[in-house]
Amino acid sequence: MISLRGLKFNVVALLVAAVCLAGGVYFTFFHSRGFVRNTATIVAVREEETEDSTVYYPTVEHTVDGVVYTGELDVGSGSYKVGKSIQILYDPNDPSVVHSSGAIGVYLMCVSAAIIAFVLFSEFKDKKGQKELQELRESRGQTGYLPSVQGEERELYFLSDLGTAKVGHRIEDADRRVLYEAKMTRLTALSAYRFDFIDHTRGTSTPHLVGHAEETDWNSFFIDNHYTFEFDGVDVFKHLHQNGVRVETSLESGNGRLLGTGYRIFRDGVEIARAESTGQYPHEEDAAQHKALSAIPVQGFYRVWTREENLDLLFVVLLAFARSGAADDRGGTRGVLKGTLNKLR
Repeated sequence: MISLRGLKFNVVALLVAAVCLAGGVYFTFFHSRGFVRNTATIVAVREEETEDSTVYYPTVEHTVDGVVYTGELDVGSGSYKVGKSIQILYDPNDPSVVHSSGAIGVYLMCVSAAIIAFVLFSEFKDKKGQKELQELRESRGQTGYLPSVQGEERELYFLSDLGTAKVGHRIEDADRRVLYEAKMTRLTALSAYRFDFIDHTRGTSTPHLVGHAEETDWNSFFIDNHYTFEFDGVDVFKHLHQNGVRVETSLESGNGRLLGTGYRIFRDGVEIARAESTGQYPHEEDAAQHKALSAIPVQGFYRVWTREENLDLLFVVLLAFARSGAADDRGGTRGVLKGTLNKLR
């Protein structure tokens, strides 16, 4: 499938709505323009196999001015049976040209209207949610990320909760103490998810909106794929760039694991962390007990080395890769190949 890079779900939905609307208008007002309604009898049904199902096209007979005409309808349905009487539309200039009198055009226009209503409602919910979060942050005095503070280097672990719809994420230390986490407080198919980002070290909680994952696939090794989602109404990787984040990625192996991704994370030009993708057992003692599973990197699990004391922005960086599955800080895939080649030089 070929699609546009970074295409949003709502844009795709509106394109589908436009196609449905165009088809509905065509079938309702143009496809059978000037045709006349008549009653016909199904005399045969032709079966056509497709990849997923069987389509049935009926041949009908109808009478016009005492003359019997035969024609095949251009739409198929399993409800068509030989001997059944149905309503058809025929061309008065050539009564053997027949169309179904079904309401496919009206149906397509209804589908288009439903999609547009869905998109407008989801946009309204997102805008309303962003406004509510902004007001809540202002009331708490939360104006942005904490400044970078460097301390002793420590090894941390980023884990994702798998197997549930409300997938959360957390950073633990070597003693499995949760330092920072994101807990979903609203699960919805119409708009962005709502999370509370909880800094357990400081005892603070900040609400954020995390959009649904968006993916465009070009089915090509040479053309960049793109995986992303919106964070507080902005593409998450654009959000990171706006806050001075840059991430160098490369493919790595060794230390008892198969090929995975390594990350060097910079804030305002200063490296604040290194990370590597791991299996679903990032703690070393767990990995030793599950050697086979730990050797296979799983999306959303990382081992992290950092001197950064304030984990809020670092957590969002790891969240961006965990939820999107992207391989570089543009949301693409080519960056990791470039980084790997640079590392090999």
